Amino acid sequence: MSILYLAHTDDNGSLSKAAMETLGTAKQLADNLGRPLKVGLVGADVTQAAQSIGGCGAEAFFSVSGEAFGQSRYSTDAAACAALCTAAEAKIVLAPATARFARCLPGAAYRLGGRIDTNITALDAVDGNPLPTRWFYRQRMSGQVQRDMDSFDGPWVLTLSPGCAEPAEFPGEAALQAVDVPLDNLTRTTVTGVKKPDADAQTIRPDANLLIVAGAGWTKKQNDGQPHVKEAGEMLLDFLDKTKSSLGSSKSLVDLGSEGQDVLDFLTHLHQVGQTGSTPRHPKGLATCCHGEEPHVVGWRFINERRAINLDAGCGWAHGKADVLYVADAFAVMKKVNELLAK
Repeated sequence: MSILYLAHTDDNGSLSKAAMETLGTAKQLADNLGRPLKVGLVGADVTQAAQSIGGCGAEAFFSVSGEAFGQSRYSTDAAACAALCTAAEAKIVLAPATARFARCLPGAAYRLGGRIDTNITALDAVDGNPLPTRWFYRQRMSGQVQRDMDSFDGPWVLTLSPGCAEPAEFPGEAALQAVDVPLDNLTRTTVTGVKKPDADAQTIRPDANLLIVAGAGWTKKQNDGQPHVKEAGEMLLDFLDKTKSSLGSSKSLVDLGSEGQDVLDFLTHLHQVGQTGSTPRHPKGLATCCHGEEPHVVGWRFINERRAINLDAGCGWAHGKADVLYVADAFAVMKKVNELLAK
């Protein structure tokens, strides 16, 4: 009974940081359970990816490659993952929780008669079986998942959330075993191109060292009795450009657009951090013009160092939710910060 580490390549043929994090977890699980580790790779050309992890000690390296598998497509990805699981005779499959695998792995697990648990945050070994940990109820409760692996025929598929483990480094040579996947009726959907902003224009940067979160206070009246939404937007974008940090938002700020108020037009619900938004993982976070109420702060639980700027000394951040609270005007603070960064 083997453990299969499953990964797909990025556009440049390499493995993502999330994939390298999952590899370390898979190897540790294999060592703890005393079971052989096998590797399955999907992509247009997986040679570079295989060489980056060839020293992981895997018993075998399987691959599904070709132009049809270079782009994310449910039909080809699900077929490739199912074929790799079958070739490896895997009972446990561990993969990174990427958008591409989030779409196709549930279907692959179903085809094989297996089960899937997604976005786990830790993985232990108890009594010869894996014991994954994951969040429930919008990351307000954590729990461990147990399954009777004799009750189903297929593999138990687990996806690991990014940022929950240290990236592994196992460079070395790998002997790839190609797995054939017939493309009959699998390529009816074709990828004609990808529309996305330039890297410098993107404001959501998962790998950034700093997360800055904007609250609804940026659109309120300032000291002169007037709102300065345009100036606020320019100030935030200037800071993002100089620091290459990632941008988040409170729910109240992104909801203002539906209420007919002036808003920061570069913000969307994808920026929302909190109970009904995202739970980013950055080393540092800076909250500006938001009060630090629990529904928002719950999204900060994976931020290692939290700081906030707020005029209210009694705001939610002051009650143990921030490491440092600056009682100050965020407009004045950020203006001065941008001036210092420009020097």
